[in-house]
Amino acid sequence: MRKIIYLLFIGLFIQTVPIQAQNIENKTKEFTKYPGYFNFYWDDSSGKIYLEIDKFNQEFLYVTSLPFGVGSNDLGLDRGQIGGNKILKFVKIGPKVLLQQPNYDYRAITNNIDEKNSVEQAFASSVIFGFKAEAMDGDKVLIDLTPFLMRDVHQIGDKLAAMGQGSYKTDESRSAIYLENTKNFPKNTEFESIITLTGTAKGREIRSVTPDPDNVTVHTHQSFIELPDSNYQFRKFDPRAGFYNLDFMDYATPIDQNIVKKLMVRHRLQKKDPSAAVSEAVNSIVYYIDRGAPEPIRSALMDGAKWWNQAFEAAGYKDAFQVKLLPEGVDPMDIRYNLVQWVHRSTRGWSYGESITDPRTGEIIKGQVSLGSLRVRQDYLIATGLLLPYGDEKQQEDQMMKMSLARIRQLAAHEIGHTLGIQHNFAASTNNRASVMDYPFPHIKMDAKGNIDLSDTYAVGIGSWDKRAVLYGYQDFPKQTNEEEALNNIFKETLKQGFSFISDADSRPESSAHPAAHLWDDGKDPIATLDTLMNIRKTILNKFSDKAIKTGMPMATIEEALVPIYLLHRYQIEAVSKIVGGLNYTFALKGDGQLVTSFVNPQVQQQAFDKLLSVISPDNLILPESLIANIPPRPIGYPRSRETFKTNTGLTFDALSPAESLTGTTLNFLLNPERLERIIEHHARDNKQPSLEGMLGQLINQTFKSSYISQDNLKGEIARMVQVLTVNQILNTLGANRTSENVKARLLSAINDIKGICNIRLTGINAGTSQLILNRIKRFEEHPEDFKLPEPIAMPDGSPIGDDEF
Repeated sequence: MRKIIYLLFIGLFIQTVPIQAQNIENKTKEFTKYPGYFNFYWDDSSGKIYLEIDKFNQEFLYVTSLPFGVGSNDLGLDRGQIGGNKILKFVKIGPKVLLQQPNYDYRAITNNIDEKNSVEQAFASSVIFGFKAEAMDGDKVLIDLTPFLMRDVHQIGDKLAAMGQGSYKTDESRSAIYLENTKNFPKNTEFESIITLTGTAKGREIRSVTPDPDNVTVHTHQSFIELPDSNYQFRKFDPRAGFYNLDFMDYATPIDQNIVKKLMVRHRLQKKDPSAAVSEAVNSIVYYIDRGAPEPIRSALMDGAKWWNQAFEAAGYKDAFQVKLLPEGVDPMDIRYNLVQWVHRSTRGWSYGESITDPRTGEIIKGQVSLGSLRVRQDYLIATGLLLPYGDEKQQEDQMMKMSLARIRQLAAHEIGHTLGIQHNFAASTNNRASVMDYPFPHIKMDAKGNIDLSDTYAVGIGSWDKRAVLYGYQDFPKQTNEEEALNNIFKETLKQGFSFISDADSRPESSAHPAAHLWDDGKDPIATLDTLMNIRKTILNKFSDKAIKTGMPMATIEEALVPIYLLHRYQIEAVSKIVGGLNYTFALKGDGQLVTSFVNPQVQQQAFDKLLSVISPDNLILPESLIANIPPRPIGYPRSRETFKTNTGLTFDALSPAESLTGTTLNFLLNPERLERIIEHHARDNKQPSLEGMLGQLINQTFKSSYISQDNLKGEIARMVQVLTVNQILNTLGANRTSENVKARLLSAINDIKGICNIRLTGINAGTSQLILNRIKRFEEHPEDFKLPEPIAMPDGSPIGDDEF
């Protein structure tokens, strides 16, 4: 019995004595060592990565990315996509190792350690992962990093679920470290994993791009990167300069100053001799072109990318911006390489420029551009519709290719601009195409004989506004220079030269008010350009034929080239609509002398309104009978797609649906609630401004008192359809929660006028349409809260010309 008790005692004693962690050298003697920023080891027998930590409490940059994507623009999970970047540090507490993210949104920039601590303790940090020590050597600790690397770090499962594609989770048995792209360098440690997510596919998009949609396999990449040194000179953000900003709160700020600090996002660039008019850079900015881009695309990308050196030369740098082909064998995800990547998807989609930045300062560490490969094919299709080439293929195809490559050059320059820290400038098109950071619509010329000239569709070279932006953001001033004063002088000269800057928030929404800021517009005068495009469109449609397709193609595929021609003016319609109820303004600062606000000339607003009403006239909506008769139902193997018109006629081509989609879009812009409210307000402040009552009256006169509504032909059908769509849009605006009471009052008055017209047209060819409208209005009046109207047929995907981009 004593012996048993003694043995039990010995056993309990053994259990309470901590077992010392194994020595790192002994633990890893059978592993393959990868020395570098963080040494790590590969255990081939278990498929595990072990990380050696010798930098506790030292901050580093952590970046995630998606080197192998899903391939669907709709799902937004592209090859090369940057996931996010954050500052992390390893913290050791006993046998635990925590990976902690400090909170850099709230700081105290001071030498007072107690003041720093007070802010750090006031706001939460985030521990994003925990480990236990597998082995130790003095201050070094070995951890098993594999579970960290095998996570769905890009949150693909969450994104697929949010988009209704199904419920997915990582399957560890079908995931592994991808050793080929798991590497180590002196300043960065790179890990890549094959991740398989399993689930039950529910969505069309995931089914369309995955061989087995219940098992989605991608690659994820995670980087540990040494933070830049402290020699970077940050520059204060200025909303007029056109750069992105990094914001944080500095609680060490004196109370008479703004606690929110705003820094400009940009690359580090210094002159070897800041006092020289022209100087080489200490370290040039170098961008690399994806080897996967084929010719002649690759050369076009390199040409467009090189344009930026023109801007840096104008700022006094010599060869400070360089473009090279990515060296063979280089991992595109390597943080050391700024990259222009050629990305394939199943459908056309986004192009974008992203930056990996230092969250402390806004310094750009890597720029990464993703260009959708279907862009060039869409521009080629647009050129096909304009030129109708298949009869004189050789000469016309040369024009088509030149136009397409010109757009690729511009696109490369545009997206690189974002990775240099520069925002969109959607006012540049009104100033002789002053910036590659605008969205350019092809500048199409037509002679008196109706011949199309595509020789000047896209501008060549960097824009004059872009040079001013680079000068402001990247000029390296000599010592003793008052930087604030020097930058202010640069901006004064920019204003003197007639440039303006208006970006996304003021240009994208349907309700936006700036009359000069649009996506995909062309020319200084939006109304004149709309008139030009409508004239070109009408000329092309009147001769549109099977010359839009190659011999041997199904006749039904004429429609693919027809879509961008019928909708050639779709973006200019939006531009002109912003004139109505628009407001001129700038991002003015107190004392800078810029215009603050001014009303748009009322005569110009009336011209814009007249032109928009002409867009929805049957004369401008109808397709020629000779063309309609030549578009049969789709043959086997060539189904309808998002790039063709929607239809109400089943298998046959619907001659009314293009008109419906164009009318619905135009009315949606015109009768936007915020726009209508601005019209009321501006008229109340200045009765020379147009009144909403007058505009609604003019709209009703054109749609309900037109001579076309009594015609028993295709124009008559279009006119009656426009009537119904007009009532639908008025009722939609009436029922919208964001519509003000002032606007509702005017719209109700317009509805009463429409009821009066319809009540006297309850016989003849207009009887059915009038009764439909009256019934619809009655149902709305009786139950406005439950009333739902049919949406007009949507346009085929369009914006932008080929790909959406950031």
